Amino acid sequence: MIDRASTFADSEVLKSLRQNFVPVALDQAYQRRQEDAEGDFYRRIAQQGRPTSSRNATTQGLYVAAPDGTLLGFTNNRSPDRIRRMLTEALGRYQPASTGRIETGRRDPRYNPQLPAGGLVVRVQARVLDGYDPPRNAMEDAFQTALSRDNLWISPSEHQQLLQQRLPDSLVRRIARFHLVDNTRGEPPMWKATEVQSVDVALDDGVLAGRVQLATADGERAYDVWLRGHLEHDQTGITRFDVVARGTFRGEGRYTRGAPKKPFPLAISFTLADGSDIADEIPPQGSRGWVQGYIDLR
Repeated sequence: MIDRASTFADSEVLKSLRQNFVPVALDQAYQRRQEDAEGDFYRRIAQQGRPTSSRNATTQGLYVAAPDGTLLGFTNNRSPDRIRRMLTEALGRYQPASTGRIETGRRDPRYNPQLPAGGLVVRVQARVLDGYDPPRNAMEDAFQTALSRDNLWISPSEHQQLLQQRLPDSLVRRIARFHLVDNTRGEPPMWKATEVQSVDVALDDGVLAGRVQLATADGERAYDVWLRGHLEHDQTGITRFDVVARGTFRGEGRYTRGAPKKPFPLAISFTLADGSDIADEIPPQGSRGWVQGYIDLR
């Protein structure tokens, strides 16, 4: 989402991408590990831009490649000026040529997770409401005002329990551990089971309300948050899942540096997805590499 306020807010970058390229967005943490044709093709491109012998090493960045996998340009910088220059240089290197079709074959199931039939997708967005020092530049402002995006998966059995006005403990703890996080500036550390200090959330006549307290053992990172929202259903299933979590957050993670120095207000919204956004198909970040563990959390 930060890139939308920086790199992809630039009109010239957007014009060039629309006219000259086929944009593809992916989670490189999946593709670099996949044991299938898609993973092989991605690694062939990535190795030319960020050579590494480990599939656990990040290959994050922006790549331009020809259909045969030849790298034409690479950068891991958000500056619109550098992106425009990279795109122009990549176009200059491109030599049109025919290439064979890549047969997909069997897809690695570990990195192509699917929501179980009968489950639900809920869109999750977070924002820091206050507490930052005045931004020193446009990029810092983009980080401070960023609105994050993730998806929450609700299992088929949890869906059925919600229809019966029962709030599954597994769902509440999944929300607490993997979705009550500050992911507005980057990839956050998820909460460990031992860091869930207290959970007191209930569902009564369609109203979900309660409190969750989370904290690391050293107290460096914590979130004391209240939740309230509404659930509705008809004969087809849940038709409304609107919940807001708001509380005081403290601390930051290795990849979410730059948080306000003092405890700050963090708000997180949960809204039932309708499938109209292609991002509704993206697996939850907390499920990365172990989707069954994410779904079966107890």
